[in-house]
Amino acid sequence: MDGFLIAMDDANIPDIAEDEPALGLQGGSLPVKPDNAAPAYRVLARKYRPRSFAELIGQEAMVRTLRNAIASGRLAHAFILTGVRGVGKTTTARILARCLNYEHHDGPPGPCIAPPQDGVHCAAIAESRHVDVIEMDAASRTGIDDIREIIEGVRYRPASARYKIYIIDEVHMLSRAAFNGLLKTLEEPPEHVIFIFATTEIRKVPVTVLSRCQRFDLRRVSVSELSAHLARIAALENCMLSEGALGLIARAAEGSVRDALSLLDQAIAHGAGDVSEAQVRDMLGLADRGRVFDLLEHVLRGNLPAALGELQAQYDDGADPVAVLQDMLDIVHWLTRIKMAPLAAEDLSLPEAERQRGRDMAQKLNVPVLTRAWQFLLKGLSETREAQHSLAAAEMVLVRLGYAADLPSPADLIERLRTQPVAPAGAAAPLNPIAPAAPAAWPRGPGGPQAILADALPQQTMPVSAIADPALPQLKSFADLVALAGKHRDIKLQTALTRDVHLVHFETGRIEFRPGPAAEPQLSAQLTERLGQWTGQRWMVSISNAPGAPTLDQENLSRAQQREAEALCYPLVQEALKIFPGAEIIAVREAGETE
Repeated sequence: MDGFLIAMDDANIPDIAEDEPALGLQGGSLPVKPDNAAPAYRVLARKYRPRSFAELIGQEAMVRTLRNAIASGRLAHAFILTGVRGVGKTTTARILARCLNYEHHDGPPGPCIAPPQDGVHCAAIAESRHVDVIEMDAASRTGIDDIREIIEGVRYRPASARYKIYIIDEVHMLSRAAFNGLLKTLEEPPEHVIFIFATTEIRKVPVTVLSRCQRFDLRRVSVSELSAHLARIAALENCMLSEGALGLIARAAEGSVRDALSLLDQAIAHGAGDVSEAQVRDMLGLADRGRVFDLLEHVLRGNLPAALGELQAQYDDGADPVAVLQDMLDIVHWLTRIKMAPLAAEDLSLPEAERQRGRDMAQKLNVPVLTRAWQFLLKGLSETREAQHSLAAAEMVLVRLGYAADLPSPADLIERLRTQPVAPAGAAAPLNPIAPAAPAAWPRGPGGPQAILADALPQQTMPVSAIADPALPQLKSFADLVALAGKHRDIKLQTALTRDVHLVHFETGRIEFRPGPAAEPQLSAQLTERLGQWTGQRWMVSISNAPGAPTLDQENLSRAQQREAEALCYPLVQEALKIFPGAEIIAVREAGETE
């Protein structure tokens, strides 16, 4: 058939069923698709993909900037879109390409930010089949050869559209050579070429590329916006979802619209069109939020049997231990925010019962307890994710938190011991000499942290200074202080003391010095803090304008120079220097002194 070109419309080619044998040219006929066959199902993330900026949710700042740029004709030649997965980077790139290439006999003559109707190129661009809008996946085409194709293609004008637009997705995956090959073209492209890059890892894109692009950061979509969007789509699909179910899906999506629509698709299939909050929890492996509050309250009360029993019950009901700990971590963070900013308790995306319970718990708990609980849960969450038996790991996290969440800090212990009055001679010792000044947030269960603390600490009736002073270091000179810093391996402070401190006055409990020009401004405060920690008593460290003594480094240098001068006066040394011309004295040490 030389010299002939056969053109066929792919829309009229019948589909070949996968279970039918492929037929060659030897005979037979192509299977015919039945007229009543159901159309292929399209997932919600593709079915409801935005086709205009008006349908794009959560990115108002970017849309406003692009609208003003198109209206004023101030169009950049390169854009870079960044954000987490599923917030609309590729969708925004296609919408922007449609707006820049919009043409319609009833529409505006140039680019249009809000096309009134589909134009000549809109359908082809939306379906990624327009010859002048080239999409490239940098994750699979990372080399310099792929960039050379782009460099060769930019020389030719667009075939039918106004601009030739290159959309490069996951641009951070390009190799270094590919980035370097693109730089010159990206800096001075032809007037008919526009680049649109999309990436989830903006830090991996070279600065030389970023400086040539107009950057837009697509933010995560808020839970309220995402819930409203899911409700609209559920109504279009004739499905009933409760408000709690929509909130759970929106929170689980973490600001990603695509993730939210995928979860909504799964939830509709799970609930057969009528989805409740309990069904979504079961699908996602989440525990009831109220039961998570109960679990956290049991742990912070020190009621470990009830806490372990509640965790086991949630596990038996299908909850993932990792998800339970994550929910506890979220609640602790939210309670801390309520302590710092009470308006956080008025978050309308949460049910009223949950908001009221959060207010009550935040009033009973103090910030040290919450911060310690956060640290334990954060570390325990990573351990549970890596453990082979997640339930056992989660139980151990609760045990550690139950026994340590309400323990006083070391600073509180020292302060309580200091302020404990001395009992008169012959008086009976109190049952608990370091009882907390205020009652605990909740009454502790038997065997809880307070009971362990009371049994473990010695029963003393004297202040801590009278007990601990003999064991603590006694500083009699500034040299003792420098040695103490070296003993505690605080090399930075030891170096500052020997190099930057001109001592004016030293006595037990008080130091006065003049800082050198290279001294840090916080040296006095750091020294006060360290002395209090190391000696167990309060020190007054002040800065003076008096000249003060030379620094220890200056004294050591002066002493070494004096010893070297004295050594040069010895006849034996003079004779050695004559015998070995060019020799010099490196160091002078006393007999028996080591390096």
